[in-house]
Amino acid sequence: MILKKEINKLKIHFIGIGGIGISGLAKYLKAQGADISGSDIVEANATRYLSSMGIPINIPHSQDAIKNQDVIIHSAIIKKDNIEIQEAQKKGILILSRKEALEFILCNKRVFSICGAHGKSTTSAMLSAIFPNFGAIIGADSKEYGSNVREIESQSIVFEADESDKSFLNSNPYCAIVTNAEPEHMENYDHNLEHFYNAYRQFLDSASICCINAEDPFLNTLNIDCIKLFPSKDIKNISYILKDDEPYTHFNLKEFGKFEVWGFGEHTALNASLAILAALPELEIEQIRQNLINFKGIKKRFDIIQKNKLTIIDDYAHHPTEIKATLKAISIYSKLKKGENKIIAIWQPHKFSRLLDNLEDFKKCFGQSCDELIILPVWKAGEKEIDLDMENLFGHYRPIFAQKIRKKDNDIEVMSQNNVIKTIQEGIVVGLGAGDITYQLRGEK
Repeated sequence: MILKKEINKLKIHFIGIGGIGISGLAKYLKAQGADISGSDIVEANATRYLSSMGIPINIPHSQDAIKNQDVIIHSAIIKKDNIEIQEAQKKGILILSRKEALEFILCNKRVFSICGAHGKSTTSAMLSAIFPNFGAIIGADSKEYGSNVREIESQSIVFEADESDKSFLNSNPYCAIVTNAEPEHMENYDHNLEHFYNAYRQFLDSASICCINAEDPFLNTLNIDCIKLFPSKDIKNISYILKDDEPYTHFNLKEFGKFEVWGFGEHTALNASLAILAALPELEIEQIRQNLINFKGIKKRFDIIQKNKLTIIDDYAHHPTEIKATLKAISIYSKLKKGENKIIAIWQPHKFSRLLDNLEDFKKCFGQSCDELIILPVWKAGEKEIDLDMENLFGHYRPIFAQKIRKKDNDIEVMSQNNVIKTIQEGIVVGLGAGDITYQLRGEK
């Protein structure tokens, strides 16, 4: 049977190879010795990088790309009528979604699997810094090694697991790490909290070692043998410093002394503490302390992309809990920079379903943490548009409603109907959202 073969003996073709999740698997499997090919509809940074590794890539999709491969793996957006899917079916080649493929990719690996509604990418990158000899597949690019994948042939791997589509249940965790279990993506759990929480129970039950944030309301109810972090009592003496305008948090963890980690905020100390505790059975504490310093942040999470008269920070925060944490960190950053640093938040709401599910929290999450709020149109992410009276819902912030923003030299221009309605030349701009705001901030769109 094909899936019983060693991975390094397989020929694997990826459809939609330019996506971050699929490209990550391709890079990782290439490092394990597999024969990789791929295709996508357009060329992008990921496809160019994969091509530079010697991976043949078809742009656009073509039936000629399907030859004698053992397995086809496709991204979630690829439909059954895709020309390559149809050709693979004719040839009797095994076809797997990314979710399905995880089982055989990870089945023989020693997986440190990290999940949660918030903080999983950061915690994964921190743990990857602590374990430099482990492979890694993360949902964002680690600045330590400039990729979402550490391409190492290793029996052990740090893996960012995804609860949004239940694929975390296929991640074969040796060590299961849960940052929090706040309900998200409930459409994939029939909007049933018990189904949602049972998935987390199943994830934790499948691991040999568990490490959890025990102050999460749900995780706190679990009576399981695991490594438990109680942030309010285990993490002490949190302080913040700037080094060359880069943010660092200092904190004490339990009886293990002081640690330094890139980033600002209590959530940063929490994420780092989970990574440290999960690593303790593997490494001496002094080695963990030293290796953690190698973490340099991840792309789109408190990502400082300009340090001039105008500082520009790109952040992926797209949930009220994340937005509050990010704005709190921005406030700390502003105070340490000294001077007059007006904080301007530019929010691109991500998905109508998320906005409606968390509407009351979104209406409160900006609080007093920013001096000005600019709201862009909702990023639909494939959803049907819903007519919302955003001016009424968020009018208490007196926001500016704009169509888009545009990077021009060192400034940010705020646009409405293709007209510049405001030019931001100084202060701190933070972009919040998981849509294309990251490209607008960088002048790439």
